[in-house]
Amino acid sequence: MAEEQRQPADNLVTTQHALTDGRPYTATTGTVVLREEVTTDGRFDGHRPKAEVFVTAYTLDDADPLTRPVTFAFNGGPGSSSVWLHLGVLGPRRVLMGDAGALLPPPYGLADNAETLLNVSDLVLVDPISTGFSRAAEGEKAEPYHGFTGDLESVGEIIRLWTTRNGRWMSPKFLAGESYGTVRAAALADHLQTRYGMYLNGLMLISSVLDFGTVVFAEGNDLPYPLYLPTYAAIAHHHGLHGDRPLADVLREAEQYAERDYPWALSRAGRLTREERAAAVARVAALSGLSEDYVDRVDLRIEHVRFFTELLRSRRQTVGRLDGRFAGWDPDSGRERFAHDPSLAAIVGPYSAALNHYLRAELDYVNDLPYEVLTSRVDPWSFKEFENQHVNVAGKLASAMRANPHLRVHVGCGYHDGATPYHAAEHTFARLPVPAELRGNIEFRYYEAGHMMYVHEPSRLRQSADLAAFVRGV
Repeated sequence: MAEEQRQPADNLVTTQHALTDGRPYTATTGTVVLREEVTTDGRFDGHRPKAEVFVTAYTLDDADPLTRPVTFAFNGGPGSSSVWLHLGVLGPRRVLMGDAGALLPPPYGLADNAETLLNVSDLVLVDPISTGFSRAAEGEKAEPYHGFTGDLESVGEIIRLWTTRNGRWMSPKFLAGESYGTVRAAALADHLQTRYGMYLNGLMLISSVLDFGTVVFAEGNDLPYPLYLPTYAAIAHHHGLHGDRPLADVLREAEQYAERDYPWALSRAGRLTREERAAAVARVAALSGLSEDYVDRVDLRIEHVRFFTELLRSRRQTVGRLDGRFAGWDPDSGRERFAHDPSLAAIVGPYSAALNHYLRAELDYVNDLPYEVLTSRVDPWSFKEFENQHVNVAGKLASAMRANPHLRVHVGCGYHDGATPYHAAEHTFARLPVPAELRGNIEFRYYEAGHMMYVHEPSRLRQSADLAAFVRGV
């Protein structure tokens, strides 16, 4: 007789800890079984295990669940675990890795996070399927979750399950997403309302990108070029290419040019006079830190990876995409596009070491699977819902806000973030289809760092205070 297929069960471990001020909290970490309802010819046949989703939850002991907020958090990718937000800014423990130009050597370190969001909100860190320790159930395929809708529905179901099992339907509820996690969070606000009647109090969108048309460099789409220009200017400023000018002055000039004259010059294209083109080339070059010859040769259109490769070519260095403050080296200095992102290379090691140690040594969770910090196993990611159009979930966020006028939105931006530029987020939210009465529900906060702005210590401290203030504003 063939061996019966294993029926998965929740595998959760609970440990007790204390915040730096002495308040006790409980950590619960492990996998939760995700099931789907099965019907045959209209007859309900039960719930079939589909996946095992890894979560880490922190709940303050002896808190009133009716007033204590809870924040569900995840990163993006697609293909990223929640390790970055978990050990970077939100959780009660944080990575010690140094910063751009002053990185610590392996094996790095962990420290108490006195500024953890757990001070004001319970936390549930979610690893989407195929990231972290989350996997499809035995005998099931992971591909259905490697796409916009499958990912959205599975994360939404985990949120519903945790809320229900822990008696938290009456708690104030928040979502915190970073990068593609902001796409997920914005769409979840609408999905949770329409599917479960679960209305949220707030979204924390960190390194936000809701409209891919603002960041995807494609033939015929000139929108990203001006939206990236202020970020290019910030990165050039960091590397000394704007002299001793204050960053605020450089950004103001870049934003003004990006909003008016630059789009006009791009739209005029071959209709520009020689003088007009020369003036545009000179201005873009001065702001971006690139040479006029280079800007002229790329026809005023600076693609972002080409920029990261070109900016410090004279120094035989490249700069980071996730964080332009970081610099690195390529195998040779003549490449058109860098071989790797030096900012990603700087952070993967510290966060991987810290997470793998922390789960086993402090949270008592043991699993022999590799913890997928950032995986390509989710590729190709499916956006079939957006066929023949670019991905844009701004409308879903607006729909959620119109239905729930108490829904507030925090948008956190890093000036040196070359993956999700801050001016692109401003562009998207300026066009968000919500009435004027709801625009006061949206707040922007800015940091002199990159995509994971919390790797910069002054930014981490300010961001922690900003997020706590946002949650306290319930």
